[in-house]
Amino acid sequence: MIGMVWGATKAECADPLPCDDLRPDGLHADRAISIDAPPDLVYAWLCQLRVAPYSYDLLDHWGRPSPRHRDPRLVELEVGQHFMAHFELASFALNQHITLVAGKIVVTYAVRPEGAGTRLVARVWMSGPRIVGRLLAIGDLAMMRKQLLTLRGLAEAEHRAEPRAGLGPRR
Repeated sequence: MIGMVWGATKAECADPLPCDDLRPDGLHADRAISIDAPPDLVYAWLCQLRVAPYSYDLLDHWGRPSPRHRDPRLVELEVGQHFMAHFELASFALNQHITLVAGKIVVTYAVRPEGAGTRLVARVWMSGPRIVGRLLAIGDLAMMRKQLLTLRGLAEAEHRAEPRAGLGPRR
């Protein structure tokens, strides 16, 4: 189906993620991207979603640009914190995943080692009528694709630059 998978392998689509336990009654869409940066740095960039969506800022951030410099304090997570203005942190595992909830939408961003870099796998569940879920998946494909590409660019740029506080030496 159009919009249901972008970049994810069949194995990644079949792997269980924390969001599966929270909203398994709707449609889900899988997205994934390889990033040439270590998992802890990719995870740190995911935590930036607390302050901005890193997608199309004109549409989903009221025209304000998402920050291009990472705030290391944002990795200090607690369940219930707000992400991207509309989501709440449902669960997390340091350097492994964050799972967010907004109404009938649940999403997990999973960070997995891949060689010297990272595989970022995202799954979004959309509960409700199937036609609504399919329409949401198509819109989500455009937004999340942009988000994952932006996060990849930022993590890779930081990885190529000098080491930053809180992450240790560049690998």
